[in-house]
Amino acid sequence: MEKKIYVVGMEESIEGNINTAVAAVQGVTSCVANTSKCQVLVNFDESVAGIEAAIDAAISSCGVDVLG
Repeated sequence: MEKKIYVVGMEESIEGNINTAVAAVQGVTSCVANTSKCQVLVNFDESVAGIEAAIDAAISSCGVDVLG
């Protein structure tokens, strides 16, 4: 499943940190953080229990607020 996650507070300097943190979540196949669009595009296996919450937590752990 592909999902766009909109965020607040992301700076270019932490795009790599977000990509690394989200990619470490079990079931995530790809992650691209984009400062100019204020979003993180994530591909993941939706059958993994609790994966969406884990992705949001990984993004938040980088100091960025997840919207919605």
